[in-house]
Amino acid sequence: MKKILPKGRLPAVILIDPKYPHNVGAALRACACFGLKQLWWTGARVSIDPVKGERLPREERMKGYQAVGLCPCDYPLDHFEAAAVPVAVEVRENSEPLTTFEHPENAVYVFGPEDGSIPKPWLHLCHRFVHIPANHCLNLSTAVAVVLAHRRMSRQLAGQEPILPLHQQLKEQRGSVCATPVLDGMGWDGK
Repeated sequence: MKKILPKGRLPAVILIDPKYPHNVGAALRACACFGLKQLWWTGARVSIDPVKGERLPREERMKGYQAVGLCPCDYPLDHFEAAAVPVAVEVRENSEPLTTFEHPENAVYVFGPEDGSIPKPWLHLCHRFVHIPANHCLNLSTAVAVVLAHRRMSRQLAGQEPILPLHQQLKEQRGSVCATPVLDGMGWDGK
């Protein structure tokens, strides 16, 4: 029986042959935190079947991960419309620094594996190339989170997404901040 994969929803993240399930789980969490609806990955080193209810490490404590589609597939770009803009996140000559990068509305962010680079056939499919201005290479899931956080903040600064008060932004209770604010005379009550 052939597994039917969903249509690609933009923006999205693709991980090329990730090595560790915990990095895929943390990338899934980053997608949920920053509003992306799909996480695709290639290869067989991380193997789960979301249809059977199998889950990744690091997603168990967060309810928001359920809004992100898990899509293991060796040819994920085949599932996206022609308007998709594949963006390789890769340390390479002539890539744009994330600092000044203008995120395409229909971006599909492509990340290489923990133990290598994005393969050349994938690089030929990418339209844009960006690197994170860091002194060392980042962990895969950290790189995903940094790029998606930058996307959100850039869109907010450009007026493409609202800058919400904290109590409206959070989708779940966190520490002393809750979804429904209670104000005392000094600010947040935290109860």
